[in-house]
Parts: sequence; structure tokens; C-alpha cells
Amino acid sequence: MRRLTPDPAPTSVDEQLDAYRPWEEPHEDRPFVAVNFAATVDGRATIGGVSGPIGSATDTAMLVGLRTRFDAMMIGAGTMRAEHYGRPVSDPAKREAREELGLAGDPAMVIVTGTLDLPWDAGLFAAGAGRVVIFTTAETEPPETESEVTVVRHQPVVDLGAAMGQLREEGVRALLCEGGPRLHAQLEAADLVDDLFLTIAPKLVGGDAPRIVEGELPGIDPLGLSWLLEEDGELFARYSRT
Repeated sequence: MRRLTPDPAPTSVDEQLDAYRPWEEPHEDRPFVAVNFAATVDGRATIGGVSGPIGSATDTAMLVGLRTRFDAMMIGAGTMRAEHYGRPVSDPAKREAREELGLAGDPAMVIVTGTLDLPWDAGLFAAGAGRVVIFTTAETEPPETESEVTVVRHQPVVDLGAAMGQLREEGVRALLCEGGPRLHAQLEAADLVDDLFLTIAPKLVGGDAPRIVEGELPGIDPLGLSWLLEEDGELFARYSRT
């Protein structure tokens, strides 16, 4: 892997993330928020309905590395149904690395869903590790799970700004969102995103797969390029709010 900007030089995922400490930059009223996506050259965020086939092993290393740098992770219901998340940091060594940074071994998992239509048999709910917080408009109750699940109800829609405020009050300093594209659009429209990590895979897919943002934004939102890495034609960018 090589860093193209700033300061071109050989690098690695671990080296690049070593100085990235988003938990030290919380806002007063909400966590520091980053989103992470992989996309094809033609801008598609899924292949066959899931994101896994887009990136390489290095992209996976970047994803896992980012998960060691945040208090909490957020996904939408569609992403949970498509990906069937398990324990977000499954490697004990990675959990130990989080603890050495002053973070909990398991990040809290935050799910945004209107209906509570979730794969309750997924490893995330069966692992019995970490905390799951669900923001929803549904009045139904979730089933019993091994993992601790807290349901927060909003009406008539989930207010992401209020959700972020609650998470900050509960001690979440930095939150990583892994999609999907509709949730990303809602976060961007509400001006709640600080960093965007984007892997651009050297692949063409075509078709009507979603892009990393699916929804209306209030205007054109300029971003600054904080770094750009390359390995075997795959690009790893970090964009930050200008």
C-alpha cells in the first residue's frame, strides 16, 4: 500500500489508522460521526444486494481497523437484513486493542428501523456481548435475545438528530455508520457526518444497484480530501467536512 496524499510514502492500514482518534473529537451535542462505504468505479455500493464482493482483503482490513476506533457503530435495517451482522469485533486481539485505547471491548451497535423487521437469529443478537440500541417507530416488542437490546421509540419518524443527542448523553463520543445508502443520505441531509471513508474498487458492475447515497440532499456538499491510499488499483479515501 502507498499513500498518494498527503506526504506520498509507503504505508499500511494499521499505520494509517494509528493516529486516527475520533473519540477525542466529539461534538458537545452529538458524537463525532464517520461513514464507511465501498463502491465500484461506476459508483455501485452493492453487488448482488450485498457489499462484500466489492472490496478486497485490504478493504476488509480497513473496515475492521475502523471498528477498533469508535465507541459505537450504526446501520440501517436494510443493511442488517442483507448482511446479518454478527459480533462487530469478533477477534479477541482486536477487542483488546480497543481496550488499550480506552474504548469498550465491544462497540455498541445502533440500528435504525421503522418496523423492527430484523433477522433476530443473527449473531449480533445471539452473541450476548455488547449493547444493541434500536431507534424505531414501531410499537411492537422485540423478542428476547442473548445480547442486551434497548428500544427507543420516535414518532412519526426516527429523529436522527435527537438519536445522536441521546447517544452523546450516554457517553458515545464517536460513531461509525456502515450504511446503508438511505441512512447515509438522512445523516448527510441532517448535517451529522464529519468523515467519509470510501473504498473505490477497480470493478465495473452496471445495473441498478444503489450508490452510497440514496435520497435527496439539500444542496451540493463540498468535502476535503484528508488522505488517499492505493493498493493494486484499489483506492482508499478519507474525506472530511470542509
